[in-house]
Amino acid sequence: MAEEKLSARTQLPVSAESQKPVLKKAPEFPILEKQNWLIHLYYIQKDYEACKAVIKEQLQETHGLCEYAIYVQALIFRLEGNIQESLRLFQMCAFLSPQCADNLKQVARSLFLLGKHKAAIEVYNEAAKLNQKDWEICHNLGVCYIYLKQFDKAQDQLHNALHLNRHDLTYIMLGKIFLLKGDLDKAIEIYKKAVEFSPENTELLTTLGLLYLQLGIYQKAFEHLGNTLTYDPTNYKAILAAGSMMQTHGDFDVALTKYKVVACAVIESPPLWNNIGMCFFGKKKYVAAISCLKRANYLAPLDWKILYNLGLVHLTMQQYASAFHFLSAAINFQPKMGELYMLLAVALTNLEDSENAKRAYEEAVRLDKCNPLVNLNYAVLLYNQGEKRDALAQYQEMEKKVNLLKYSSSLEFDPEMVEVAQKLGAALQVGEALVWTKPVKDPKSKHQTASTSKAAGFQQPLGSNQALGQAMSSAATCRKLSSGAGGTSQLTKPPSLPLEPEPTVEAQPTEASAQTREK
Repeated sequence: MAEEKLSARTQLPVSAESQKPVLKKAPEFPILEKQNWLIHLYYIQKDYEACKAVIKEQLQETHGLCEYAIYVQALIFRLEGNIQESLRLFQMCAFLSPQCADNLKQVARSLFLLGKHKAAIEVYNEAAKLNQKDWEICHNLGVCYIYLKQFDKAQDQLHNALHLNRHDLTYIMLGKIFLLKGDLDKAIEIYKKAVEFSPENTELLTTLGLLYLQLGIYQKAFEHLGNTLTYDPTNYKAILAAGSMMQTHGDFDVALTKYKVVACAVIESPPLWNNIGMCFFGKKKYVAAISCLKRANYLAPLDWKILYNLGLVHLTMQQYASAFHFLSAAINFQPKMGELYMLLAVALTNLEDSENAKRAYEEAVRLDKCNPLVNLNYAVLLYNQGEKRDALAQYQEMEKKVNLLKYSSSLEFDPEMVEVAQKLGAALQVGEALVWTKPVKDPKSKHQTASTSKAAGFQQPLGSNQALGQAMSSAATCRKLSSGAGGTSQLTKPPSLPLEPEPTVEAQPTEASAQTREK
């Protein structure tokens, strides 16, 4: 009995703690995104060397499977200009995460930067299937179609982008489509809507003002350019355009004051020096005009307007060989402008090369169907060569153009042109068949023909200052960072920027027109 009790005591249950099994420590697996925060920090601080060092370490630990590290490294390669390598890395990101639209957007952007617009459109369409409400995809598709000259498709995509989310840059690109089509009225309508949406955007205000200036609506142009200077008093485009308007109306001293302000901001601007040169030309300071125009030509040797103006000033100074040089260069860049051939013929006439002068006049007559100065100068040359029948034909053609201009608009013809035409008519025994408007003031006759003293003054009216300093519009560009889609897990990836084409069609922002004349 005592032994049973002893055995019962010895069989007491063991405590719960003693029954617990000993837990082994779990193996440590590498965390793919553990240093993403540090990569992101270095990237936004633009410390790219430190960022690349952390990315290299992260990729070694993860055997190249960290998507965010590859993504940021691709962004850095793109910033450094290595677009091909960035494309390869973005394609790796798209392979690691095929359902992420942001990776496909970056692949498409790299293709766009490489000039592969059709391939970029295909990738953007794939990204659109993953995210149908992304305005940036529609915007960038529109820009790619602009480069492919498919303006209708571009217009549809940009309208879709505006329907999803209104942005200034989308309005700018949509306005550029109409500018490329030559539809200024539609472009103005788009920019007006853009200004209503973003009334403090100086790029939009400046572009709209320049478009009004190009159409000759000076009141609205001055209003929008004034609003630009209200928000940004140092906006050189608006100041240059305002100076150009003053130059248009013959207020050269005030225009030069404006240009002095612009010179402090952008001293190496070809349109600035072109406008300054033509101001001096209007003030009859021809040496200063040539000096400024030569500087403009040095900064923009392929700009035909500057070459045109140089030829005009040299013609005025009776330096016909130099005029021939610059006008020939201008014709190489602008071969479809009849007035250039007329001025070249004037220079050749004074260089006593009548045969080539006739050829230049014939080309000018073929290209220019509305400028009576071409026919008048050609008639003078033919009359001086003794070819009265051909001179009479050109004189009659000039009469038709003058009558057409007289009935279509109220123009005041250049007094010197009237005088030469009346003398030529009397010599050809035609009589004063034309009803000329009353001259405004007596000209200073320096040469024998209308062409040598004032051959270049016709663009809209005959011999008026209307065309002096006409400003040209440019595609306003505005880079904005879009709100990107979320990244993989921890951090939002730096978004792809909306695409915008480089300004290839429009001229410089505020460039004085080549069609100017001596008072």
